[in-house]
Amino acid sequence: MIEITGLSKRFGRQHVLCGLDVTIRRGRVTAIVGPNAAGKTTLIKMMLGLARPDAGTIRIGGRVVGEDPSYRADIGYMPQIARFPDNLSAAELIAMLSDLRTGGNAPNADLVERFDLGAHLTKPLHTLSGGTRQKVNAVLAFLFQPGLIVLDEPSAGLDPVASSVLKDRILEERGAGRTVVLASHLMTELDELADDIVFLNDGKVGYAGTTHALKLQTAQLSLERAIARMMLRGAA
Repeated sequence: MIEITGLSKRFGRQHVLCGLDVTIRRGRVTAIVGPNAAGKTTLIKMMLGLARPDAGTIRIGGRVVGEDPSYRADIGYMPQIARFPDNLSAAELIAMLSDLRTGGNAPNADLVERFDLGAHLTKPLHTLSGGTRQKVNAVLAFLFQPGLIVLDEPSAGLDPVASSVLKDRILEERGAGRTVVLASHLMTELDELADDIVFLNDGKVGYAGTTHALKLQTAQLSLERAIARMMLRGAA
């Protein structure tokens, strides 16, 4: 479980997050959505300890983020744009991370086969296409079977087959009781995957609850139209 209490962040005079109170439930897929500059990326960075709040706390599994970095050992992260050491191959990167990792779960690189990455494993990462690099990005996020998986625009650059493979893996992780936090602009993707929605607008929580309840609240059949209705209400 992730408990976010009174979370605030500003950059200069701009208030990015304004006293957020949110609970993200364990064993579910939670989507963080909202218009551009709503604070989604900042919130994700704070969960990962990559940015510090001005006020408030985030607790992941009962541990306060920022006090002890060891909590990150149970988090898999797939950034929207991964920064890889270009001189390494995917195989070398997986081996290096496996060597660095001590204790915990053994690496599980089954996505390499499911993404049909075998022929690309020994190629330098800088020679790979954007979609292939994104597949490597996904492999690394799920590599150690983490309890919490944070995915930022995970389908960006993936073809329909690879996107389907990734969606299947996300649902498998949820079925295994793991928690997935997902940020995406693809509402059709979230409609398929998300159990819960956290809608941010102007740094505040406009909605936090189940996808089904949001559709009922907005009288919309699709998540895309439900979110659009929330955005229009926020702009009014």
